[in-house]
Amino acid sequence: MDRQRLDKWLWHARFVKTRSLAARLCEGGIRVDGVLVGKPGATVRPGQVLTFALGRHVRVIELVAVGERRGPAEEARLLYRDLAP
Repeated sequence: MDRQRLDKWLWHARFVKTRSLAARLCEGGIRVDGVLVGKPGATVRPGQVLTFALGRHVRVIELVAVGERRGPAEEARLLYRDLAP
């Protein structure tokens, strides 16, 4: 498995608490490699860069791996690399 739905990946990586919140975040606009994506079902893969607003912060992250499950925070942090300064 080298691809995953964007909303599912955001949930596995623990950026949001529920899949429905992840879907709403996607519909609000997330940039994948600089291209605006507005669908939760968009597929993402390792190596891509996501840019999105989360609260008052803009997150810039690189996908490192796709998630198998929603595990503890330590496991979730292995799915991405934070590129924000």
